[in-house]
Amino acid sequence: MNSTQVSYFTLGAYFDTGLFKYLYFLIVLILYIFIIVANVLPVVAICKNRSLHEPMYIFLCSLFMNELYGSTGLFPFLLIQILSDVHTVSAPFCFLQIFFVYSYGSIEYLNLAVMSYDRYLAICHPLQYNTRMTVQRVAMFIAVIWSVIFLVNFVTLPLIVGLQLCGNVIHKVYCDNHSIVKLSCSDTTVINIYGLIITCFVVFGPLILILYTYMKILKVCFSGSKQTRQKAVSTCTPHLASLLNFSFGACYEILQSRFDMSSLPNMLRIFLSLYFLTCPPLFNPVMYGLNLSKIRVTCQSLIS
Repeated sequence: MNSTQVSYFTLGAYFDTGLFKYLYFLIVLILYIFIIVANVLPVVAICKNRSLHEPMYIFLCSLFMNELYGSTGLFPFLLIQILSDVHTVSAPFCFLQIFFVYSYGSIEYLNLAVMSYDRYLAICHPLQYNTRMTVQRVAMFIAVIWSVIFLVNFVTLPLIVGLQLCGNVIHKVYCDNHSIVKLSCSDTTVINIYGLIITCFVVFGPLILILYTYMKILKVCFSGSKQTRQKAVSTCTPHLASLLNFSFGACYEILQSRFDMSSLPNMLRIFLSLYFLTCPPLFNPVMYGLNLSKIRVTCQSLIS
């Protein structure tokens, strides 16, 4: 069966919840509304307040915009599926959701990696920071991240669409690349090699940068003054928390797509599979809003 003949996919992870589906719908809807408000508010605050037009806040603005983008690729679809009795999705929309999910995850991770470099310059080279991390350079970093990831995913989609499929059941609550590849009954060597190259670029490259920058930051902290250590802790703690939070969800998503997780309860598997798409957009704006006084004060003035 050729992939062009598959007009829809069935999402096999859903199960009958009876009247509880309306409760689940309400919970997910409230969560989505909260994510929108929590991410839009600091973006507006950063854009409105000229004192926030600094590298760290511009990177945060990119991070929050990406979380709005990723949430849009999941939540409206999830709300419809919760109320639906037949959990199917058309093939074009399934591929579109794959594009949303994978570009969101890649941009999030690369954005956090570049933010670690920004923190490294601020702590290890404070006198050179303003010349090495200008607003123009930050804008270039963000533009390169978004454009390269979109280009990579535009190349990936035709490879997935061109696969010959021997089934149309995806055992998840949303569409993902690996599930489509597992349905293939044709040679997947090309897409596997391409996926390995992209993984090295998107995962291992940024990981090396993150490890290098934090090793340098730790070295400065151990050899520096108490004031330097306090600055490092205050500026790096939110970033590290964001990084670990996202990495946990992304690692589980990778592991459960490659290994059998049927021993876990169904609801827990669904929650963990949605973790990296729901918890970072919920967690990051709240955490940064509480830790960074400039954002917090500006958001309070906007609300009042």
